[in-house]
Amino acid sequence: MPEQNNEIANRAFWSGTITFGLVSIPVGLFPANRGHRVSLRMVDDTGTPLSRLYFCPKDEQPIPRDEIVRGYPIEKDKFVVVDDEELEALEPRKTRDIDLRRFVPQEQVDPIYFERSYFLMPATESTKAYKLLAATMQDLKRAGIATFVMRGKEYLVAIFAENGVLRAETLRFHDEIRAPSDIGLPEPGEVDEKAAKRIAAEIRKLNESRLSTAELKDRSAERILSLVKKKEKKGEDVYEAPAEAEEEEEETSVIDLMEVLRRSLEQKKPKRTAAKRSATKRSVRKTAGKTSARKKTTRRKSARKSA
Repeated sequence: MPEQNNEIANRAFWSGTITFGLVSIPVGLFPANRGHRVSLRMVDDTGTPLSRLYFCPKDEQPIPRDEIVRGYPIEKDKFVVVDDEELEALEPRKTRDIDLRRFVPQEQVDPIYFERSYFLMPATESTKAYKLLAATMQDLKRAGIATFVMRGKEYLVAIFAENGVLRAETLRFHDEIRAPSDIGLPEPGEVDEKAAKRIAAEIRKLNESRLSTAELKDRSAERILSLVKKKEKKGEDVYEAPAEAEEEEEETSVIDLMEVLRRSLEQKKPKRTAAKRSATKRSVRKTAGKTSARKKTTRRKSARKSA
């Protein structure tokens, strides 16, 4: 395995230390896959990217982020609200250790538990301990079960050694996995021998010695990209979003309007309750929203005329 320099190690999005017994091995965590799926962005009929808003169906108003809290549903339409400070108090102790708790036979770790794959690479120029651990685990055919904390969340992982490289698979928890009986699958019973032989013959016809990566292509994504390139080449349904400066200017004017109205109302009624202040904000947002909608309609008409 090639030596890892500090420049490569610094590109790891998480770094820590594998620890068990008296062993400590600095490592960096690298995603084992790349997100290359085709993503279609939601836009309006003038090509302007849309923003997602939270909407209150009771007040029929969009809700700003500073008025949103989290709630755990305990029954229909009934929630226990939990604030950010309470959630932060529940976070696990911050640590840079990958606490390797036990080793188990590799075949005992069912792939159904696998959630996301990562490579664990040595974080220092000295790779002797890393290589030794990987070689020993591979010879013994053992997987390590460990926990580590990343971004305030504790993960359970299985660590495997293959070709001198350590790979970590984050694991789903036991209660997240369904049993076949949960979805109504019957218990396996006796099979007809003649039918089994026919199935075996059909399997042999399609048998291959190895899995080809050509079978692992996203054909749906390829078809979408082909359509997009074809339309782009023809100049069909190609829109250019309005300049950012125009959007920023409009947003600023809306915010200024809200600020002026807020100050004016506060001078008239300095002792309003929090509920009344919230109602006023929603009313101002509604007025500003209508103004923005009228401006957007004008832009759409202009875009259609220019097209």
